[in-house]
Amino acid sequence: MQRKTSSCRQGLNQKKHAKRVEWEHAVPAENSGRTFSEWREGNKACVTSKGKKFKGRRCTEKTNAEYRLMQSDMYKLYPAIGSVNAMRSHYNFTMFMLPGEKSDFGSCDMKIDNKKAEPPENARGRIARSYMYMESAYPRYKMSAWDKQYPVSSWEYKRAERIEKSQGNVNKIIKERCN
Repeated sequence: MQRKTSSCRQGLNQKKHAKRVEWEHAVPAENSGRTFSEWREGNKACVTSKGKKFKGRRCTEKTNAEYRLMQSDMYKLYPAIGSVNAMRSHYNFTMFMLPGEKSDFGSCDMKIDNKKAEPPENARGRIARSYMYMESAYPRYKMSAWDKQYPVSSWEYKRAERIEKSQGNVNKIIKERCN
């Protein structure tokens, strides 16, 4: 297996990232983004001041309101140690990818290898429900998950209640699991 390694410069960035908390997308922005034509093909509005066309995340953020909603939806955002977020990048989560391997982050049981990320067991249920919520809230997005194996915790339920008050919509997946 090809482990994701850091160059000296990346190592310094990892140290900077390790000292801060960042908002991680449980469902990578690219997963939902690539379903939009602006991500894949660009848009006539996506041109730099020097006339160069661009596409991808930057173009989709600029031109598509639905994508901006999906990207900023708090039900799929979680606090993460910056270095974990940076190394995970846009890699999808997987299960049992790296049996017997040690964590890349000391006591944080997160493993990253070959463009896949294996999350700690205690995060898998939340991740599954984040994917399921996205699938429910945004019909263009489809994904399977670990939902039944890792039930909703009281922390996750309280978090969903707070987001509902702030964001104004209900995470039906969490509500159904708690009733």
